[in-house]
Amino acid sequence: MKEEDVRREESKGVGDKAPLSSEKKEKKEQKLSSFLLRVGSGIVLLLLLFLILPRGGMLLLAMNYLLSLLACYELLKCFSLEKDRLAFFPFLFITFHYYALYRDRHAETVLLVLYFVLCSMNYVFHYPKKSIREIGLYFLAFPYTGLLFSYIYQSRMLMHGAIFGMVDFFLSSWAADSCAYAAGMLFGRHKMTPVLSPKKTWEGAVGGVLGAFLLTYFYGLYFSVKQQGLFHSPLKLALSVAVASLFSIVGDLTASGIKRDFGIKDYSHLIPGHGGILDRFDSVLFTAPIIYYALVFFVQ
Repeated sequence: MKEEDVRREESKGVGDKAPLSSEKKEKKEQKLSSFLLRVGSGIVLLLLLFLILPRGGMLLLAMNYLLSLLACYELLKCFSLEKDRLAFFPFLFITFHYYALYRDRHAETVLLVLYFVLCSMNYVFHYPKKSIREIGLYFLAFPYTGLLFSYIYQSRMLMHGAIFGMVDFFLSSWAADSCAYAAGMLFGRHKMTPVLSPKKTWEGAVGGVLGAFLLTYFYGLYFSVKQQGLFHSPLKLALSVAVASLFSIVGDLTASGIKRDFGIKDYSHLIPGHGGILDRFDSVLFTAPIIYYALVFFVQ
């Protein structure tokens, strides 16, 4: 009897282990498939940027306008305001802004002041139905998804923008992010924002900034020599990109903070494996204006 009991227990143990091993296998397969999906969609996104960004012109303006509209919808949906009667307001002003860019006009200040005044009027005439918090969220939507996003197009349309507009994407944002990730993995000890983003460390941030600085300096030095002093100072541009990469961290954390405050994981599922437009371009929104003014001041 004892031998039979032992055999039964052993057979049960084998039966219990089988589901566990199959569950682990499924999890590994899911992780692999998620990773491949993320990489694949990332490659497609990069190819689109390589095709559209160097061309500039109307094609880039139209893409930039579309990205702004999608980002605005994602933000309003995050705020649960996408079905509100005032939801058309930021879309309208984004359209005005891009139309001004199409006509080669810079009306950012006028539009921003007018937008603020009209938002305030809406608050006053619908008080107390409209709260100051809701109006504040509306006021964030236009500059965040409209004005900041448009600097991608504006950077490209500057002199030599076809060459150095890519600096915004690959050096100040994504390359800096890769350097920060590597430095954080190797040397990360001190948490930057333990609650907001537990994986980010101060060591990683320093590595990202230094990586962006060195890559931009050698990039600028190469083109300065090749194209007879294209830069007034590669060092100044490298410093600008280093500052921009620092702000890219702020942009990333700002987007993460908004998501945490409103209890969502991703802004949308538009880009497979990456989330929404704001999930992918959160850091670029903060670096694009800095790169624009760096190109204005430091490129001939």
